[in-house]
Amino acid sequence: MFLDEAIVEFSSGKGGSGAVAFHTEKHVPRGGPNGADGGKGGDVILVADRGRRTLYDFKLLDHYEAESGIHGLGNKRGKNGKDIEIRLPVGTVITDAKTGELIVDFTKHGMKFVIAKGGRGGHGNQHYVNSVRQAPNFAEKGGPSEKRLVKLELKLLADVGLIGMPNAGKSTLISRISAAKPKIADYPFTTIVPNLGVVSFRDTSFTVADMPGLIEGASQGIGLGHQFLKHVERTRVLVHVVDIFPIDESDPFANYEMIERELKAYSEEISARPRLIALNKCDLVSPERSQEIGCTFENYTDYPVFYISGVTGEGLNELLDSVSRILEETTPKEEIPVVMPALQVQGEDFWEVVEDEEGGYRVQGKRLERMVAMTDLESRDAVRYLQRRLDKIGVFARLREAGIQEGDSVMIGELEFEYMDER
Repeated sequence: MFLDEAIVEFSSGKGGSGAVAFHTEKHVPRGGPNGADGGKGGDVILVADRGRRTLYDFKLLDHYEAESGIHGLGNKRGKNGKDIEIRLPVGTVITDAKTGELIVDFTKHGMKFVIAKGGRGGHGNQHYVNSVRQAPNFAEKGGPSEKRLVKLELKLLADVGLIGMPNAGKSTLISRISAAKPKIADYPFTTIVPNLGVVSFRDTSFTVADMPGLIEGASQGIGLGHQFLKHVERTRVLVHVVDIFPIDESDPFANYEMIERELKAYSEEISARPRLIALNKCDLVSPERSQEIGCTFENYTDYPVFYISGVTGEGLNELLDSVSRILEETTPKEEIPVVMPALQVQGEDFWEVVEDEEGGYRVQGKRLERMVAMTDLESRDAVRYLQRRLDKIGVFARLREAGIQEGDSVMIGELEFEYMDER
């Protein structure tokens, strides 16, 4: 089964909490805090792998979670959680499942992207010692995990795309010019899984994708429709394979025009790409009939026309010569660079105060929300420390500028508190 779309949730590991501990050794005369830090949570890392062909695994398992960090224990630091690597086919586009925003486009083998970063390990109480607070009895909780619900969409990467009607002979052709082994039948049959092959010809090589047969209305999603038309987007040259001996005795030129209309309706940019016409199955018709059909194409199109047979190999050298020449003359399609999510573009330190729809105020910002989540709210000393940090950052001043009144509610992450002006 070929699967080229999937909705998947990735969750990083939580950070381990820091420890509250004090020296008890006889040789440490004045004691003091020595609580260790918690371990960092594991990252979820996506990797582009040319050995992967489909997204089928994500139909079986649609949630992946990295290992959480271990809590600090006494003066022993907690272990870090293990990262997990998820391998995806080259050509996979990852977008936010809710907003549709592009996150990353895997265009090269070996590309890596951290889709969910593990929570930081919490600091032990030894980090909170100062001249006034010499025996802190609180520690920091581990950082929360990141959860990302994303859409995976596979678009095959190939230099050349073979397009045409079902049973036009595309699978036979790709099996003849490359090592690809697609399923081939001597009865009306269409490929439902795109096949990718590497062609080594003379002193060059390039990749060819055998696109599933298209039918009328494909640009509107009829049949396989958009599911496979999008694979043509990644190709630089199109070879339109035309069956000149169709089993249903339909008109080859009418079939050709229908496919071209669907391409143009789907994308003007794709329709404008370099094109070659390969009149296939010339071994099954007389030379006179082959020339008659060829003249029709040559009179009505500006594309080069080739007479070939995927079975006997007739005309394939001439076709591949032309394909090689066009690939040398055309600049490879510009690759889409790695695009970071908007929140990361804004930066870790970005935060803002907004009025909540239900009344009160909400402080939004990744750094502040994580700070609150890592605070032990059951410890009075930890809460006081948090208040001083928020005041130093300028949160309370910003709230006053926004018009907050004593008694109004304030939300930061999952924490809700009542504002009291202590100036």
